[in-house]
Amino acid sequence: MDNIFTEENGAYSIDCTNAVWSSDKMHKDYQDAGIHINDVDFLIEDLNCILMVEYKNANLPNAVNPQAFSPFSDKKVSIVSRKFYDALHYLRLLGKEKPVQYIYILEYPNGDVTMRKRLRNRLKLELPFLLQENIGNGKRLIDKIEVLSISEWNEDRRYGKFPIKEIQF
Repeated sequence: MDNIFTEENGAYSIDCTNAVWSSDKMHKDYQDAGIHINDVDFLIEDLNCILMVEYKNANLPNAVNPQAFSPFSDKKVSIVSRKFYDALHYLRLLGKEKPVQYIYILEYPNGDVTMRKRLRNRLKLELPFLLQENIGNGKRLIDKIEVLSISEWNEDRRYGKFPIKEIQF
């Protein structure tokens, strides 16, 4: 069970047993070090890259006021993009130098593929894609950003190797 992680609400798990390496310890490690920066929920390394995975599910039965969740608000977009930048330090300290893909798994009322793609495009503007083109000399901080539902994640040929499942009680 070391490579099966439960999200913060305890409703879903992500199975990382097929990963080269994985972790859900970033938040704890940042707290233990006394630093107050943002973290992503899961890190998953496969043969080719590191997946930074941020998970948000406002569709849970016990979610408080899910209709008020606004993934497009300036504040939410800023927080999600900040999590990417703050997580880079963690990867570098662990010696993880593979290309990075940032995946935001998002479930919320009235969310659909069009809205997720729109959000992905907005996040792309906040992440260092243009910066690395302008000054990177071939070095990259990020290779890809995706905003996916749980089912899109599970159905993907690559990400589906790390399935997200509802925990049955």
